[in-house]
Amino acid sequence: MAEWLSPASDAKADKDTYRIQMELPGVEEKDIELSIHDGIVTVKGEKSAEREEKGDTWFFSERQFGSFSRTFRLPADADGDKVDAALKDGVLTITVPKTTPKAPEARKVSIKTA
Repeated sequence: MAEWLSPASDAKADKDTYRIQMELPGVEEKDIELSIHDGIVTVKGEKSAEREEKGDTWFFSERQFGSFSRTFRLPADADGDKVDAALKDGVLTITVPKTTPKAPEARKVSIKTA
């Protein structure tokens, strides 16, 4: 049984959003913690083993169980205040909208006489 696992992930962007998808089969929503701090998205959680070993003879076990943690740095134009996340069919999808670039504003500077 694994003590630490690293879920497979994809990251992509389109015109308006960044999207991170992470495979988390068998992990319940209550066992996932998603946080954003200083432009970094962190996903932590645990996939629990629910099997009884008493009297069983195991020939092999390829299923992974244990804790996981993945971090992703958001690009400068990502709006970390408007992150959305959904878990469907064992895939966690994190959607981060892009911010609208602001045009630089001109301002007058007063000239002082000496």
